[in-house]
Amino acid sequence: MFDTILIANRGEIACRVAATARRMGIRTVAVYSDADAQARHVQVCDLAVRIGGPEPADSYLRADAILEAARRTGAQAIHPGYGFLSENAAFARACQDAGLVFIGPPASAIAAMGSKSAAKTLMSKADVPLVPGYHGERQEPDFLQDQARAIGYPVLIKASAGGGGKGMRTVERDADFKAALASCQRESASSFGSAQVLIERYLQKPRHIEFQIFGDTHGQCVYLFERDCSVQRRHQKVIEEAPAPGMTPERRKAMGEAAVAAAQAVGYVGAGTVEFIAEPDGRFYFMEMNTRLQVEHPITEAITGQDLVEWQLRVAAGEPLPLRQEELRIQGHAIEARIYAENPANDFLPSIGHLDVLTWPEHVNFRIGALRVDGGVREGDTITPYYDPMIAKLIVHADDRDQARQRMQRALGAICCTGLHTNIAFLGRLMSSRAFATADLDTGLIEHEHDHLFPAAQPASATVLGLAAAALLPAASAPAPHSTGTAGPWQLADGWRVGAHYARTLTFGDAAGERSLLVRRDGGAWTLAVDGGEPQPFHWHVGGPGATEIRIQLGGSEAQGRVHLQALRLDVFSDGQRTTLQWQDPISLATQQADDTAGGLTAPMPGKILSVAVAVGDTVHKGTPLIVMEAMKMEHSIEAPHDGTVQEIFYGVGDQVQEGATLIALETP
Repeated sequence: MFDTILIANRGEIACRVAATARRMGIRTVAVYSDADAQARHVQVCDLAVRIGGPEPADSYLRADAILEAARRTGAQAIHPGYGFLSENAAFARACQDAGLVFIGPPASAIAAMGSKSAAKTLMSKADVPLVPGYHGERQEPDFLQDQARAIGYPVLIKASAGGGGKGMRTVERDADFKAALASCQRESASSFGSAQVLIERYLQKPRHIEFQIFGDTHGQCVYLFERDCSVQRRHQKVIEEAPAPGMTPERRKAMGEAAVAAAQAVGYVGAGTVEFIAEPDGRFYFMEMNTRLQVEHPITEAITGQDLVEWQLRVAAGEPLPLRQEELRIQGHAIEARIYAENPANDFLPSIGHLDVLTWPEHVNFRIGALRVDGGVREGDTITPYYDPMIAKLIVHADDRDQARQRMQRALGAICCTGLHTNIAFLGRLMSSRAFATADLDTGLIEHEHDHLFPAAQPASATVLGLAAAALLPAASAPAPHSTGTAGPWQLADGWRVGAHYARTLTFGDAAGERSLLVRRDGGAWTLAVDGGEPQPFHWHVGGPGATEIRIQLGGSEAQGRVHLQALRLDVFSDGQRTTLQWQDPISLATQQADDTAGGLTAPMPGKILSVAVAVGDTVHKGTPLIVMEAMKMEHSIEAPHDGTVQEIFYGVGDQVQEGATLIALETP
């Protein structure tokens, strides 16, 4: 076994590998960019080496810097994690040439599966079923459009060298094909260094089912059952579960054996995932093979009771697989939710910013259990524009699927995260959606359940407003502490007045607009009236100095929750929901200047301008593409919200812009 390994990655996977290595008595070396100097993965490893600037091309994609870090620290092996260089055959080969063990498959296997087109040709020879499509080398737009017509719309354009939903578009009409192709090729070239794509028939109501396989250097290969990853947005997974609902033993055996055949066709060693697309009638087709550990590997660990990172380390050290196929068993059901810094209501655009508050329900990290959090960031960290905006993975394990679903819903409701947009509330609605609850799964589930998943904003309830009011008047619940003498009226901080009367109006902004609360004290009795309604008896308790835990009684109801105040924003967490309120503090409002950006189009997130499709003086119509931005290697098109004339363009191609920056001034006719 190794004495020291270097982890050539960042975030939660680096933390995950470090935890298992520590348990096995192996020292770990972290590498980090300038953006990650204080990151969690740097602190959990035994050693850390800086490898470059914040851009991946200047750090985590620099094979030379990573190999030099391994040499300097005496590491014997390199774990690539996932993403970055994990599926780079040249890097695997360079590790071998440097006398280092690459904890992954041979470079030849990575190369064979690295091109989706070449992999499909190989799978065809191995009699693994394929989706109808074009997987060849020719890339002329006219030729590819002819292939799409022959396949029949809708078709899926996919980056040949990619994954993670990048460089992928669904095309419904022939007229849209070339624009979608150009966008895919740009995104693919940016993310993977290759603009080559393939075209496939887009299956109706398909499920995305993948099989975890593992091979060793002794010729053995097993499958550790399947994961259903059908719940996706922009072709990227949101929820994964294992085993796949409705999977019969016969179908599992057929798909598992096909996955093993795919791995054996390339002499595979280590952890890998063979991904299939499955139709309702049971037919399944090979999509691709990921030659690395997957983000969703914890749910396989949960149902099998195995630590897949430990398997990776043992296999890389030359040991045989710990178990044979007939020794593997499925135990219960597991679900994983990916917690992202993104705004589901704004097309899931990444949210960059500071994690002011981040607390989790009670859990066990990096171990198989009922509730687990694999995270690479902490409260106080910043989500930057340089890397994937994942905050953490939340994993639950239970006896059956419905119990796991309910456990996940409760766990999501117990998370407190403020400072930026997240998908936590969206994931909670996914858990309660009809389609997910009944396992009516396919890759279009989010679109089918749109009304449930994207409800109209609702006004804050009276109890939420009461919790917010209590957070602004915490001392009114009890006398102020004192050291000597008898408490007199001048030592109380509970709203006492000479005339025994106290009144204060608090104004908040929420989805319903402006909300007005009148808090009164008459003698020793407090009341709260919401939006001019009938005053209700009001009592509250704040859990100690500086605490955010609040309990209230309003009229005949009781509620409890947590309230976090940042500037004039209050985030109220109660009953599994987060409500954001804007406090209309009259003192602060008096000093603010209105920022009038009427007529301007603003950047929905930080990013880089890739292209500008208009010029000053152009007349545009609603929906006309104006600017294409890139953020976190994903393209986003900015379209005209109405007809108008372009008055001014504030940025050019290659410029970096911040969220909210005015991009174009558009005059309304």
